[in-house]
Order: sequence, then structure tokens, then C-alpha cells
Amino acid sequence: MKTPGRILALAAAIFELTAASTFSPARPPAIPLAVKSPYLNFYQFAGSDGGNGGLLAGEWPSFWAGQIAAWTGMIKVDGTTYTWMGNPGPQSVTQKSFEYTSTRSVFIMDVGGRVEMNITFLSPITPEDQKRQSLIFSYLDVGVQSMDGHSHDVQLYTDVSAEWVAGDHSSVAQWEYDTTSDNIAYHRVYRQTQLEFSETSDQADWGYWYWATKNSEKLTYQSGADVDVRGAFQSNGKLANTKDTNFRPINQDYPVFGFSVDLGIVTGSVNTLYTIGLTQEQAIQFDGATGVVALASLWTSYFSSETEVLSFFYNDYSTAASTATSLDNKIATDSIAAGGQDYLTITSLSARQALGATQLVGNSTKQYFFLKEISSDGNTQTVDVIFPFYPILLYLQPSLAKLMLDPLLENQESGQYPNKYSMHDLGAHYPNATGHPDGKDEPQPLEECGNMLIMTLAYAQRNNDNAYLSQHYNILKQWTQYLIDEALVPADQISTDDFAGSLANQTDLALKGIIGIQAMAVIANLTDNAVDGANYTDIAQDYITQWQTLGIAHDANPPHTTLAYGMNDTHGLLYNLYGDKLLKLNFVPQSVYDMQSAFYPTVEQKYGVPLDTRHNYTKSDWEMWTAAIASDSTKKMFISDLAKWINETPTNKALTDWYDVQTGDFGGGFTARPVVGGHFALLALQN
Repeated sequence: MKTPGRILALAAAIFELTAASTFSPARPPAIPLAVKSPYLNFYQFAGSDGGNGGLLAGEWPSFWAGQIAAWTGMIKVDGTTYTWMGNPGPQSVTQKSFEYTSTRSVFIMDVGGRVEMNITFLSPITPEDQKRQSLIFSYLDVGVQSMDGHSHDVQLYTDVSAEWVAGDHSSVAQWEYDTTSDNIAYHRVYRQTQLEFSETSDQADWGYWYWATKNSEKLTYQSGADVDVRGAFQSNGKLANTKDTNFRPINQDYPVFGFSVDLGIVTGSVNTLYTIGLTQEQAIQFDGATGVVALASLWTSYFSSETEVLSFFYNDYSTAASTATSLDNKIATDSIAAGGQDYLTITSLSARQALGATQLVGNSTKQYFFLKEISSDGNTQTVDVIFPFYPILLYLQPSLAKLMLDPLLENQESGQYPNKYSMHDLGAHYPNATGHPDGKDEPQPLEECGNMLIMTLAYAQRNNDNAYLSQHYNILKQWTQYLIDEALVPADQISTDDFAGSLANQTDLALKGIIGIQAMAVIANLTDNAVDGANYTDIAQDYITQWQTLGIAHDANPPHTTLAYGMNDTHGLLYNLYGDKLLKLNFVPQSVYDMQSAFYPTVEQKYGVPLDTRHNYTKSDWEMWTAAIASDSTKKMFISDLAKWINETPTNKALTDWYDVQTGDFGGGFTARPVVGGHFALLALQN
């Protein structure tokens, strides 16, 4: 047990360490290092609650779920060894600054006042380029230069441990070292017994990890026990060019895979590039139109071998960096225009995390875009997780929305799901998208029917794809009938905020269903089903009129919508109103928008507005959905509070979307979830 004195001492030590480092645009709860897929998803935990305040050195990087995945960096300058990443033992460099963009995390380090390091982690985001987006790889670029005007003798060291390759650390790892035909040196590490489509502690039990850099006469390598490999560098400034052949459990004499580069006498800037990546030929198990099939990683349609992938990615750095800069600039320019610098603080931290839960699979003929419900459930293709995630797709690349909806529609239209309403998810745990033929998925019928109708129309509008609406008209009509029967007065059920519990007559849930019916009216008219269109329009208009009587506390001061019908002393975020603006329906009266904008500031807490009156927690995705349709002053309030929370929260996990608005701490266990794509809600409205 920590005594108060020890806690104060620890806090003082963290302050002393972080005081030397600046953070721009904020000090996030966790720093993205390599974040590209559900399995390449690694962070440096930064929050004060168990983190080290945002320093790269002194603490091990971790997989999003919390387990350590050692990634080590040391540097020897004029014979003195320092640590710049991880916690291998030698004294730490001094971190001068940290900055993040949408694709990069950049650290500037002072090494004993003699050498400066620029350490850049780049995880490319290329939604417009499926070939590149399909690669589960990330870059580490380390620049070294003299900072005192003198020449210095420098050696650079890095390693990764076998902890990267499996969540079960008692499983046996195997490895080899080789070079490609174009002279890229790599360690290839993997679980000796491959278990396809299996996870342990959310890490994949199959696939091959590649840790690589450019080969040269200045490069040495070594695999072996952590103390031996790291000790060799500390003692000699180089490695032994030896391969450990004692394949063993990950937690037995922890095997690590090191590189050392002798940079020689450094005056100007010298850069060393590394890549880390995962190859899995088979990625998803999917129950589609023809039954259960294994779907390949999409990169297999572009490359004939894993080493060809490695070579392409490594040699693509110049293009990747340029493309990343363009995307960083686009998100920065658009975010500042839409919501100011505070909004950029939010969006730029959210981009890698949102897309880091996804993977492209399939072949040159048919592609799918799968999503893992990271941390909260582990489900595959969860409809009410795709729904809040959706704005980032609509902003960056709306065509990908179809690839995300397709597997859900294919499974249900081929008779694999017995219920008349939309399914909740496509599989209880990623990467198994084997559906629910028994119909016993988590029951959120009203929620998911509304979500699917809104998302399908949003995709079609942005891609001018009315044929897609015609193709799926029958099942969309089926789901609309469910909404007609159930949406106006919702039964006792859960919504997407299932952690808050079930409740009858939910005002916001009813609104989603009613907007879903109006969306179907538009779909009908776009597909030459005018009779249906007129019918759905009449029903939706009747429902929204009744809803304004049932769901609004008109006598309250100020008036506002309620959590549930008749509960006039309650309130909640009316985030489902966003669907009306997203689809440009002009369906819900402006008076509802104005009323809510005036109300939210009256219930604002330190870090935002509570999700509803039952608890002090909120959901950041829904806050940004709400902000996107609010008045300018209320929008600014939501954005400012969330940016403040990012910079001040004591949490030390990858960005949570569920937190306490009074203390800034976790509302629950959610972390690293793709729903932060919802932070792009303002930008999705501009497309």
C-alpha cells in the first residue's frame, strides 16, 4: 500500500520529469506509437494515474489493453549510454517536447547537452488508397544531430520483445533473422503454434511480426535474452551478429530482437528508419452469402509475399511521410475552421485510434472493411459502434462506408439472422464475423434499425449511389416497419449506452427511430417507390409531432428534452438529433435545436455535460455529435471542455470516450475504442 508521503513523492518526481517537456497541442492520457489495426495498437501510457506523465523513456510501451510490449531505445554518446525509449536501465535522456498530429507522435530529446534526437512515430492513414491502408505496418524515424557545435561519437540501439507476438506469454515464440533482396534487415517473430482467428488478451495468436531497418556495414544485430542483448550494446556499443536458437516461452528469459547502428562521428543530422508490422494472410472468418469463409488480408491482392510487403513499405517512407503531412494539414485546417484549436486537439488525437480498430480484407473483386469493438465487448462489426465511428469515414472517404455496411447486409439478407429487426453485431468476438444464426445477439432492436437506415442513406447520399438503396430496399423496408411499430413509444430496452441500463420510453432513442422512418421516406423517393415515400413521410411527420409533446419538459426553466417521457426532472444529451442534420432532412423543427442549445450550458460541469441525469459521466463521441448541431456558443463550450479534459485527465489509457465530467477520471473500462471517430461529427457535416 502506498503511503501519502510516497504518493506525494511520486507526484513530485513526475512533475520534475515532465516540467522539462512541453506538450503540443496537449498532454494526452496515452501517446499513440504504432496504431494501425486492432493488433498493431501500441501506446505509451501518459496520464498521472499510473503513467509517467508523457515521457517516452522510463516506462515500457504497452498494447492498448495494458500488457507491456517492450520497445527499447538506447543511445551511446561519447561512450555514455542513455535510454530514450522503454526502461532498460541506463539514465534517461531529457525530453524537451512532445507533439502529436493526426498521423504522428514526435519527441525531441536532449542527450546530455551534446546530442539532440528527433524521434517520430508515423502510422499512415490512407483511406483513399486501399493498397497502402491494407498494410499493418508503422514507421519509427530517429534523427540525431549535434546540439553543442561539436562532433560526437554516436551509436544507436533499438529492440522489440517477443511480448508483441501473443497475449499468452507462456506460449512459445519462434524467430529468425534475414535480409531482403533489396537489403532490408529484419527480425521475423511469431507464435510457434499458430492459432488462426484466435486472440488471447486481445492480441492475435497468429501472424508474423517484422521488425526491420536498412542493412549496412554499420549495422549489427542480435537475438537473445533481454539482459544479454541490451547488455551487449551497453558494454560494447554494438551487437554480436548472433541468432538465439533456443525458441522458448515469451516470459522465459524474455527474448528480444535488437539492432545497433554505429552512426560514427555525428555533426549534422543523421536519420535511421525502422518499421514494425504484422502480416496475416487470413484475417477474418465471415458468415456471408455462401456460408462461413476465411477472408484474406487485402494486402495479399497486391503483394505475392510478406517480404515484398516489407520492402514496399520500408521504401515507401518518403511518399508515406508526404501523404501523412497532407492529411495532417487537411485535418488541421478543417478542424480549426470548424471549431478552433481546441477542436484540432480533439480530432488529431482521435484519427489513429478510430481507424486503428479497422482492417481491409477480401480480394481485388470484393473488399470488406471490418471493425473491432475494442475494449468494451470485442464484438465484430457492432452496428452501434460503427454508428458513432461513422463521421470520420464520411469526412475522409465515404466510399469505405459501403465496405463496412456490406458484411452486415450480406449476412442478414442471406437468411443467416432470424429476427426481423437489425442485428447488433456480426460476431461475439473479433475476428470471427460468424453472425448470430440463433438470433441471440445483444438485443438493441430499435437502436440498430435506426442506425442502419441512417448510415445506409448517408453513404448513398455522399456517393450518389441510389443503386445501393435499391439493392437493399427490401431489408431496409423490413427494418422501417419495425420502427413504425416500436419507435414512437419505445419499450423497456437498452440503447447503445447499454452500460446505463434499460429504460422504457427513452426520448432520444425514440427520436432516432423517427428519424430512421423519415430516412426511409427519402430512400423510397430516391428509388422510385413514391407510394412508400408518401406513406413513410406521413408517419414520420405524425410521430415527430407527438414526440414533441411526449419528450419535452415544456414547463421547465429552461425547457428541454427529457431522458424518458413524463420524467420532466430529467435530461440527457439529445445526440440522435444529429441524424437530421447529417442527412439534410430538415425534418425536426429548428425550435428543438435552439431549445437544446440554450439548455446544455445550464447543466455543464467541469469537463462537459453529463450523458443524462442518472450519472456524472458523459460520452465524448455524443458530446461532439451534440456540439455539431448546437449554437456557436454551446458548440464552443462542448469543444473547450473536452479539450480541457484531454489535457488534464488523470487517466493513463488510450483515449476513453466515457469519463466523469466532475473528476475527469474513467466512467468505466472503455479505452482505445473506434467511437472517437465521432469526434469528426462537425467535419462530416461539411461534406
